[in-house]
Amino acid sequence: MQVAGAEVLVSQIIRSLSERIEPHIFCLDRIGQLGEELQSQGIPVVVLQRAPGIDMSLAKQFAKELVERKIEVVHAHQYTPFFYTALARMRGARKTKILVTEHGRHFPDLVSWKRRIINRWVLSRYADHVTACCRFSAEAMERLDGFRNVEVLYNGIQLDHHPSRLDAVDRQGLRNRLGLAEDCKYVVCIARFHPVKDHETLVRAFREVVAVRPKTRLVLVGTGSEQATIQTLVKDLNIAESVEFWGVRRDISDILQACDVFSLTSVSEAASITLLESMANGCPVAVTDVGGNGEHVTHGVHGLLSPRRDVQKLSENLSTLLNDEELSSTLATNARLRVQRDFQLQTAIDRYKSLYELLSGHSPGSQFAGN
Repeated sequence: MQVAGAEVLVSQIIRSLSERIEPHIFCLDRIGQLGEELQSQGIPVVVLQRAPGIDMSLAKQFAKELVERKIEVVHAHQYTPFFYTALARMRGARKTKILVTEHGRHFPDLVSWKRRIINRWVLSRYADHVTACCRFSAEAMERLDGFRNVEVLYNGIQLDHHPSRLDAVDRQGLRNRLGLAEDCKYVVCIARFHPVKDHETLVRAFREVVAVRPKTRLVLVGTGSEQATIQTLVKDLNIAESVEFWGVRRDISDILQACDVFSLTSVSEAASITLLESMANGCPVAVTDVGGNGEHVTHGVHGLLSPRRDVQKLSENLSTLLNDEELSSTLATNARLRVQRDFQLQTAIDRYKSLYELLSGHSPGSQFAGN
């Protein structure tokens, strides 16, 4: 339960359905920041302390927890939690129903033939319903993992937490509060420093941009294992004065309102919440055409897309958005309307609530236990 997309969704579901569910959170490894916050609010959080490799003893422990806590529905986020929940069903938690949600995929997306066969003929039988947060992930689950009838259930955001683009006066005031230079334009990336996010491509593309537009800055929000590597690369490329590392922030909407372009250069992505937040805040987007990004952004309509690891094309897209204010404004307006129409958080939560009711056999209005 660190601060990341799937984990934030879990906390949002709990808050929204607090009168409908009696939630419990099961973490395979560690409690994490969000887990600690929810635990402090009285939500039971159980850390199963998984051992390295396939921990078969965990299944027995997990089954015991599910039975003793009378858990009716487990919402397993990602494959590994589903794997251990299915094993727990085999080890005694037979009455617990399982809802599986796939959020993202690895790149390259390699699944062994053994896992595929076991999923299709054994484990998938324990998945009472399967959803994926974008069509890309759903198709991968069916084609590579052997699941059947995967429902596409898009993630969403709370649009009222993200205002329309501020006017010039209010936006300048916000930029001043954030310490942005008045005569510079800002590209921002909000993502953890991890190989899948491929900050290297963004930094190399930005070097091409800043060589032509010296008064351009790159803001990198987040932390992670690759941060030191990217900081070294920035120094090696002699652009340290133009790149700012802001760490973990909670004022995401303010940052997106203040900056001029949002970029995400992942080599693999499912349904990026930060991308949706950028679109909602009217911050023009230049992202890689991977996974669910192309399902959220139509190139030339809601933003600009580039192939993964294509430094030249990304630098061209960034330059276009920075130089063409009319185009950027049109794309940003279209993007917010897209979020308003198709990617609202409450729509996703209402569907999850319906699935919880269906799987538990409870009628709307009654309360049940799940995680």
